[in-house]
Amino acid sequence: MIQRSKSAATPTLVSRLPASTKLFVLDTNVLMHDPTSLFRFEEHDLFIPMATLEELDGNKKGMSEVSRNARQASRYLDEIVATMQGDITEGIDLAKHGDKAATGKLFLQTEAINGTLPSSLPSGKADNQIIGVVKHLQETHPKRQAILVSKDINMRIKARALGLAAEDYFNDKVLEDSDLLYTGICALPANFWDTHGKNMESWQQAGHTFYRVHGPLCASLLVNQFVFLEGDQPFQAQVREVSGKTAILQTLKDHSHQRNAVWGITARNREQNFALNALMNPDIDFITLLGQAGSGKTLMTLAAGLAQTLDEKLFSEIIVTRVTVPVGEDIGFLPGTEEEKMNPWMGALEDNLDVLNHTDDEAGEWGRAATRDLIRSRIKVKSLNFMRGRTFLNKFLIIDEAQNLTPKQMKTLITRAGPGTKVVCLGNISQIDTPYLTEGSSGLTYVVDRMKGWPHGGHVTLMRGERSRLADFAAESL
Repeated sequence: MIQRSKSAATPTLVSRLPASTKLFVLDTNVLMHDPTSLFRFEEHDLFIPMATLEELDGNKKGMSEVSRNARQASRYLDEIVATMQGDITEGIDLAKHGDKAATGKLFLQTEAINGTLPSSLPSGKADNQIIGVVKHLQETHPKRQAILVSKDINMRIKARALGLAAEDYFNDKVLEDSDLLYTGICALPANFWDTHGKNMESWQQAGHTFYRVHGPLCASLLVNQFVFLEGDQPFQAQVREVSGKTAILQTLKDHSHQRNAVWGITARNREQNFALNALMNPDIDFITLLGQAGSGKTLMTLAAGLAQTLDEKLFSEIIVTRVTVPVGEDIGFLPGTEEEKMNPWMGALEDNLDVLNHTDDEAGEWGRAATRDLIRSRIKVKSLNFMRGRTFLNKFLIIDEAQNLTPKQMKTLITRAGPGTKVVCLGNISQIDTPYLTEGSSGLTYVVDRMKGWPHGGHVTLMRGERSRLADFAAESL
C-alpha cells in the first residue's frame, strides 16, 4: 500500500507537543453523542479523520436527536475552521472557540492515509478507515500516544486487537459508579441527639415541628434531604435549611396512616412516605424518583397529581410523557392522533389508573365510572417529539421512564416548565434501553446529581418493591 509522505501535519505534531499530551482520534459516534466533546479533552489534541466527516455528513438529515447532534458538531467544526489563521496543518487552537480549559489543538486529515491493516479488515468500511488512521498516526509519531475514542465496543475491540490504544468517551458520565448516586435519604447515627441535641431549639408551625440542631453531621446534609432514626423512638424528618454546622429539620406527615392517604393511597414503607411528602409539598417544583419495578413510583405520582389537580386545584391538568424506546421488536407506525399513538406506550398509566379508581369502595359502579371520566379529562398524554418550544403553565408534568433520556433531552423537557408547574421524573437506571446510554451517563442520573440540594428540588430512591411477592422475588433473583 502507498504510505503517506511525512509532510503536512506530521512534523508539526511531533515537534510542537511534549510526549505527555495525547492525540485523540474521534470516532463519529462520539460527536453524534455529544457535539461539545470537541472541547472536553483539556490540554490534549484531537484528530478528525476524513471518514468521520463523511459519516457526519451522512447522518445530518432528519429530526432525530442523533441528526441534530450531527448538525451541531458540523457547526462547531465550521466555526473552528472558519476563524483559523495560518496553515491548517499546524492545527487550530480550540480555546478560542469553546471552553478555556480546552488548550489543545484540532487537526483535520488533509491528505490520504493508507494505513497497513490486515486483509481481513475491508478498507471500504468507515470504521476500518478510522482504525487505519490511528495506526498510521501511532507509527509516524512514536513519541506520542495516539488513542481512538469511540462509543462502539466492537470498534474498540478491533483497535486493541491490532495493538492500538482505544477508549470509551467518559466525559458524559456523571458518576463512575451508580452506587455513589445521591439517594435523597440519610440514616442518622444512634447517638444523633447526644451529639447534635445540645442547645437545640424547637417550634411548631403549620402542623409541623421544627428542630434547629448543631453538630458535625449538619455540614454534610443537603436541603430537602430526608433523614431518619430507627430505634425505640423512631424519627423521620426533612432538612429545610443548612448553614455551616447548623441545620433545621422539619417533621413529616405520616402518609402510612389512612387519615393521611393521598387519593386513597397510603405509604407501605419509609421511602414511600418520604416520596409522598415530597410529591405533596407545594414548595418543591422538581422531584426525581428512582426505584426498581413495583416500588410505587408511578402510582404515588399519579395519586399526588390527581389530589393536587382535582381536590386542591393547584394544577390545571396532568401531562404524562415518556420516551418511546421499544424493549423488543418495534411494532411499526401507529394510526390516529398524537394521544392515540402514545396509548400503547402508556400501559403503566392505565394500570395505575385502574388501581386508583378502585380505592373508593363506597362509590359504586356508577360513581367509579364518573370518576374515571373525570380523571381522563384531566390527564393528557404527550409525545416527546413535540415538546421543543412549548411552555407549560400550572401543569403537573410526569416524565416516565426518564432513564432513557440523554442529559440534553432532559434539559429540553425540564426547561418547558412555566410558573406553577411541577415536574416529576420517574425511572430505574438499571433498565436503560437507549443505545450509548449507561447508568452513569443517563439524563436521569445527570439531573439527580445536578439538582441535589436545590431548595425547590427533591429526590428519593425507593429501595423496596411493593407490587407482589412474585415481582419482588423476580427482581432480586433473576
